[in-house]
Amino acid sequence: MESVAIIGGGPSGIVAARYLKSQGFVPVIYESHSEVGGQWACMNPNSGVWPQMRTNTARMVTRFSDLDHGDDISLFPKNTDIQQYLKEYLDVFDLAGVVHINTRLTSLFRVNGTWHLELNHDGEVEQKTFDKVVIATGAYNNPDIPNIEGLAEFSGDCGVIHAFHYDNPERYRGKKVLVAGGNISSLEIASDLAMLGTESVTTTMRRQRYVMPKLITGTPTECFAFTRRAALWQEQASAEEWAAETREFILKYSGNPAWYGAPEPDEDVRVAGTTGSQHFLHLIAENRITCKPWIAKVEGRVVHFTDGSQAEFDGIIFGTGYKLNLPFLSMELRQQLELSSKHITLANHTFHPDVPNLAFMGLWGQIGPYLPVLEQQARYLAYSWSGLNPQDEESLRYACKDSVSSKGKDLYQHVQTIKFARLNGSDPEGKVSEQVATLINDHPVTALTFKLVGPDAMPDAYEQLQQESMRFGLKPTSLR
Repeated sequence: MESVAIIGGGPSGIVAARYLKSQGFVPVIYESHSEVGGQWACMNPNSGVWPQMRTNTARMVTRFSDLDHGDDISLFPKNTDIQQYLKEYLDVFDLAGVVHINTRLTSLFRVNGTWHLELNHDGEVEQKTFDKVVIATGAYNNPDIPNIEGLAEFSGDCGVIHAFHYDNPERYRGKKVLVAGGNISSLEIASDLAMLGTESVTTTMRRQRYVMPKLITGTPTECFAFTRRAALWQEQASAEEWAAETREFILKYSGNPAWYGAPEPDEDVRVAGTTGSQHFLHLIAENRITCKPWIAKVEGRVVHFTDGSQAEFDGIIFGTGYKLNLPFLSMELRQQLELSSKHITLANHTFHPDVPNLAFMGLWGQIGPYLPVLEQQARYLAYSWSGLNPQDEESLRYACKDSVSSKGKDLYQHVQTIKFARLNGSDPEGKVSEQVATLINDHPVTALTFKLVGPDAMPDAYEQLQQESMRFGLKPTSLR
């Protein structure tokens, strides 16, 4: 049996191990922290999760197909709930024994078709060889703070940090805080601070995005926006049609941010962008969050904005994205994969035809929950390597070209999950009854959707989907 080293003990590494094992491989997980969980282990130096953080995605799309959360877990679980869930997942598939903690990969290179790994385990250097390697270290652990004039000399007593290092909200109590960036983490941190006793919270963005809440009339937004029907429509719609439809949807269910007191976003959603937060717009309406345009320069504690205004702050928090962090790759591999701080050339985000027996998990920016996508990617990886669903070189090279042409674009969860399911042979399109098709078309794209047919199908998947839909899905019109 072939051995596979999996670098990273977060969701992507864990689900990759589960499916590789099911296909007859011998997986070994190397985790640099003292616990598994990746981003969901809030004490992990490679985690940007703060202690009180909840998921911004609902529980039915924040799970794998073959293990549900317990009945006592809330609709939006705590970060500790997700970490515990991942530990239970390892136990269910008898994988806890393959995890090596406190072990960091420092070097990776190939000799005569075999992968050589240099590992640091508790300060001791170890050399290991494997048939195959999966890099599952995540895309969100190398913070990116933009260059701004005077930022290095900011003199507020709370200093400057990236959202990745936001782990102690109490230090901002009674302080004036500036939160920079318009993505979900920025909006959630600004909301968190505004409700936890700061003197003031101000946001600064290059552009105002459209904002969706986590719940619409008590129902997770995924049930409205991230359905299979929506994904299939998005695949065939023109960019203009998608932008117009998306804006209409947002105005119907959330409204224009300007109606709450935020800046007016560009009418074209493709220019403005979208993000999510349950409380952010309402806190603006209550004057508990103030909005400013982007930063022009910093002088001491004073921040100057591009509209000519200025204000004093005690702390600045940047939620401005991440750079890829793969320092263990050799120069040869970096060149083959065309690696930069923001891009890696991979076929279907997973393989490269010039680098056999090496795969990557989860290295893309995404709108929506990751776990359903990661499961389908793990199945694609495992079924490809086992020969159950092999990939030919020509298709991989074509997919690499597509990777380059789509550089920098965020993926939508429901669309990408279906793409991976088609690649791994589990997509139910045309393979289920009309009754089942009706349910899954109007249901959020969850991992369960892809256990109806194909490899690793579950006999009770449809019944679970029915129960999930009744519990979390859209309610009958009479109840709305």
